[in-house]
Amino acid sequence: MADGSPIETYANHTNSAPAMPQADLQTQAQRDIALKRALVFIGIAAASAGLAYAIVRATLTRAPVDPQTERIQQLIDEANRLLKALDEKKPG
Repeated sequence: MADGSPIETYANHTNSAPAMPQADLQTQAQRDIALKRALVFIGIAAASAGLAYAIVRATLTRAPVDPQTERIQQLIDEANRLLKALDEKKPG
């Protein structure tokens, strides 16, 4: 089968990758470790930010408006206006 038939041509090719030198393997391992550290750091930072956001959101929620509190504030404001009006009418 020396005539260049497809069977002979494809029989010579393999799917195995060539072996990497030891220095390249160490460099790749160091990159992998650095990437893992970066991803862990990003994960911790994201979790911390989420927790901080949840805490701030929970502590800053305002109580619902109470109609009695609103009415009391209106009465206090009205009393202050009346006192101010009396002070202006007072002969001095």
